[in-house]
Amino acid sequence: MKRVQNKLLLAAAIAALLAGCDGGGVSIEPETVDNSVDNSITNPGGDSSDENPCATIESSSVQGEYSDSNCYYTADFVSAANPLIEDLYLAALDNDGAHIFSGSLFVGESYSSDSDLTAAGISEGGDGVKLEIQAGATIAFKDNSAFMVVNRGSQVFARGTETSPITFTSETDVLGTVGPEDVSQWGGMVINGFGVTNKCQYTGSIDGGNLALAGECHVAAEGSTDDNTSYYGGDNNADSSGELSYVVVKHTGAEVASGDELNGIAFDAVGNGTTIRNLQTYSTYDDGIEFFGGAVDVENYVALYVRDDSIDVDEGYRGSITNALVIQSETDGNHCIEADGIGSYSDATDYSSLIGQGLNSRPVIDGLTCIISAQEEGTHDPGAGWRLREGIYPMITNSIIVASFFADETGEAGDNYCLRVESSQTRDEASAGTEVALTSNIFACEDRTKTDEDSFDVETWAVDGGNQFASISGEVNPTSDADTDFVLLGGSPAIFTVDESAQMIDGIAPTVSAELGRAYLGALEQDGTDWTKGWTYGLHQGDRAQPLWFE
Repeated sequence: MKRVQNKLLLAAAIAALLAGCDGGGVSIEPETVDNSVDNSITNPGGDSSDENPCATIESSSVQGEYSDSNCYYTADFVSAANPLIEDLYLAALDNDGAHIFSGSLFVGESYSSDSDLTAAGISEGGDGVKLEIQAGATIAFKDNSAFMVVNRGSQVFARGTETSPITFTSETDVLGTVGPEDVSQWGGMVINGFGVTNKCQYTGSIDGGNLALAGECHVAAEGSTDDNTSYYGGDNNADSSGELSYVVVKHTGAEVASGDELNGIAFDAVGNGTTIRNLQTYSTYDDGIEFFGGAVDVENYVALYVRDDSIDVDEGYRGSITNALVIQSETDGNHCIEADGIGSYSDATDYSSLIGQGLNSRPVIDGLTCIISAQEEGTHDPGAGWRLREGIYPMITNSIIVASFFADETGEAGDNYCLRVESSQTRDEASAGTEVALTSNIFACEDRTKTDEDSFDVETWAVDGGNQFASISGEVNPTSDADTDFVLLGGSPAIFTVDESAQMIDGIAPTVSAELGRAYLGALEQDGTDWTKGWTYGLHQGDRAQPLWFE
């Protein structure tokens, strides 16, 4: 009965959160962008054929310097201490030119009090500055002291296309001196919104529709030191920070302070009025994407060579992630998912009230493929699958974890777990409730599970919920070319889920299959639509510096 209840709840949650998405697992097609037509909300005119095509701050007449097809911008143009205070348009430059910033790019001003926000006339996304970036543009930064922040009320509109993606990267990448797996070449991106975070205090509840702030909410974002300080938080999970579509973020990472490390992108209390579709993080020192509260949805995400967690959830995130492909480096990477329910969990005193208000993280993840390198000594920690902890209530469906491509010099596969469940709040809800549900997932790791409580049998709970574990010993290639007893992936490269009729687990057909309206497990279907083609970097021949390590 409980498994039926979980399926009904999952179906309802996915339908509510993914309204408008294609439940069959086919990629979501974005609105067509015609770059021959100026539909810009910020473009002041001119194009890249001008003698100097670099952007200009109109209020101060400061313009970027054009040299060797690139536009160079100093701190006089923009920096953390000199943020954008007017709308700006960055055009795609001819000859693969890039907009290169010597310092940080802060979009809009940062406010640390309600009175300052009110005085500035800012209460939601759209009230502040807008940065618009044309399809095909490249935005680069000089070193890892520089990063990009979109402050509350401000918005970024980076609308790439399948053939003209927008790239955020480093100057070393533009100059061709960066290695394929080099990280910390620039800081990364931080987007701050007015969404809900359980770092703040509220009355009422989210599900009751009467949540309201009990006091002010201004949480310092990662990277906040001196002039770099920015804030997030509020009570509007429908807030809009703009749009990122067909966007690639490469070579990020900076340790600002102990425990404060910049990610590929930090979504800080970002609301679901923001559009995130077709997004890649590539070669990042810390997490690929991290959610601190908020409810922004992500459709079609690729994480390649992320050294920490490819997907990190915390502080009450309640959005959805649909279609995600995670491929760790052969020699680095931590979790495919690390998901925390309550921010500053060890300092919290009233878990039940926070959970009763719906303030713990409740992500809905559907169609995820994780290819893990089972190394034991990565930059941060060993490679692993999903770590669910600190009062998290996740719903994860139709997904695959494979950690069997790898074996060490002795021929043994690493003892890196597929599934780890921690904290009494998460375990109790998993055992007796309906808000924690994993269904129709296949786990292929030699070390199957891990928990902080021996009385809770993670594997039994998962199997009873409609999931399956493959029996893995040593290095086992999960393609039909190598081992007919274990077949999940195929194609070139082998990142696609093979047809259900061809799948084999332990020599027989799997006991689980795609459910809840989806046609296949994982992020991509062999012979189906390849939503990664044409815009991602590092996956396909012709647009990468090296083959994938398991090819």
